Amino acid sequence: MPKFLLIYHGKPDIQSAEDGARHMAAWNAWKSGMGSAVVDPGLPVGPSKTITPTGVEDHGGANPASGMTVLQADTLDDAITLAQACPHLSGTGTIEIAEAMDLDM
Repeated sequence: MPKFLLIYHGKPDIQSAEDGARHMAAWNAWKSGMGSAVVDPGLPVGPSKTITPTGVEDHGGANPASGMTVLQADTLDDAITLAQACPHLSGTGTIEIAEAMDLDM
C-alpha cells in the first residue's frame, strides 16, 4: 500500500494551555481514528534552516515546516481525505501531502 508524507506548515490556533490540551486530545482522536493507516505519527519540529548550493540560510523558506506524519492509503485521494480531518488545519495550519516513492537503490 502506498505511503504518503504529510508535512505540516504554519500552526494550529492555540492561545492557552487549555487550547493546547484540547488540540492534543483532538490530535490523538484523529490519529487513533485512522488505525493502521498511521505508519509514523510523526513529530513537531522547531526552527529550521535552508541549505542551498551556495550556503545555509537562517529560515525554512516562505512557509517553514512545523512537523510531519507518514500515512498509508490506497490512493492519494484517500490520503487527502484522512488528512483533511487533521486538527492542525485550525488557525494558519496547512498540510502538504506527497506520495513517498519506493526506489531500488
